[in-house]
Amino acid sequence: MSETWSVEEHLDDILRSVRPLEPIELQLLDAQGCVLVEDIPVPTSLPPFDNSSMDGYAVRTADVEGASEEFPAVLSVIGDVAAGRGDLPVVGPGQAARIMTGAAMPPGAEAVVPVEWTDGGLGGGPVDSMRARSASPEGAAGEVRVHRPVSAGRHVRPRGSDVRAGSLALGAGTVLGPPQVGLLAAIGRGSVRVRPRPRVVVLSTGSELVPPDEQLGSGQIYDSNSFALTAAARDAGAIAYRVGAVADDADTLRATIEDQLIRADLMVTSGGVSVGAYDVVKEVLSKIDEGSGSVEFRRLAMQPGKPQGFGLIGPDRTPLLALPGNPVSAYVSFELFVRPAVRALMGRASVRRETARARLETEEPLNSPDGKRQFLRGSYLPPARGEARGSVRPVGGAGSHLVAALAQANVLIDVPEKTVRLTAGEEVTVVLLD
Repeated sequence: MSETWSVEEHLDDILRSVRPLEPIELQLLDAQGCVLVEDIPVPTSLPPFDNSSMDGYAVRTADVEGASEEFPAVLSVIGDVAAGRGDLPVVGPGQAARIMTGAAMPPGAEAVVPVEWTDGGLGGGPVDSMRARSASPEGAAGEVRVHRPVSAGRHVRPRGSDVRAGSLALGAGTVLGPPQVGLLAAIGRGSVRVRPRPRVVVLSTGSELVPPDEQLGSGQIYDSNSFALTAAARDAGAIAYRVGAVADDADTLRATIEDQLIRADLMVTSGGVSVGAYDVVKEVLSKIDEGSGSVEFRRLAMQPGKPQGFGLIGPDRTPLLALPGNPVSAYVSFELFVRPAVRALMGRASVRRETARARLETEEPLNSPDGKRQFLRGSYLPPARGEARGSVRPVGGAGSHLVAALAQANVLIDVPEKTVRLTAGEEVTVVLLD
């Protein structure tokens, strides 16, 4: 391996070392965002019985054949059928049962006539809705005039029309979003076996860092990295813990890392990985006790984010990714290396951000260092209808401290190592951040 690593070499080394977390049984809402590790069969058909899709009247089709407003079919109403009712009346010839949406079809009935096609049992013209039972108890008895015919099965949801018993509800590898959680609840599953969301501990280093809302002293800046990286970890699907800034003191940093390992499936640090005299992350992690793992610090052929560290530390060999301290470098490094590691821990099939091809819009040519893969911030517009690709314009400069420009970007413009100049109209690859 060369002394300078490529982006792909570094990422491949990380992914080779990261294994998906062991599956656990979780309650449905706790499993949201997790990956199923088992096939889920359907135990009972959905819906489990024929039911009405409308508020109206359950009827026999022969009784309303040829019905019209001028010559309505007059039926005897034998009672109400509400959703959840178990004792169902039997609909005989010339009869109807007032039925509510979701209620089981009573025996003898073949279809549902919407209430808007009737007089609602009031003896007048068509009505817009049923009167509440409490306001009109006679609506469940007496007569109803039906103004339109209906075919068999109309406005009825047949048993099993959604899914049938024995079929596959969700397969192993499915990511549980709200619709999937809803389906599991609908088939009676209160818990499922999944790979849990990884716990990611984020800490930034630097004696100059101050938490937001505190007064800045001379030479101090606000700690933005720990907030941005914690938010990015949550966005990736992790349970993220922000430790905050740790001073440039080797003993303090070592103690903090050791304390946090107990609740970490992955640890992320920012700052202290370059060649400065106060780069304590590199100092501490390069001298871990024998048997406790190791962190290797590397130079990558990329901009921003040349200095990177990665290793497995502690008794459980917890992955630790040491990122640069400049805000843009830290965020770009997270997207390229930490996010894929988080997704790998979750057991996701796809761990990388999606990419797209886009037409570059720029007033001035863009220069990129020869031999380095550059990631520029960009504002991307998806392709309009009928177009093959969208467009992207750079935002901000190449400086790794330009946080304001980063906040305006929704993509990273991926400039290959051997490309030193890009002009307007050229096609580029963009990494989608949304």
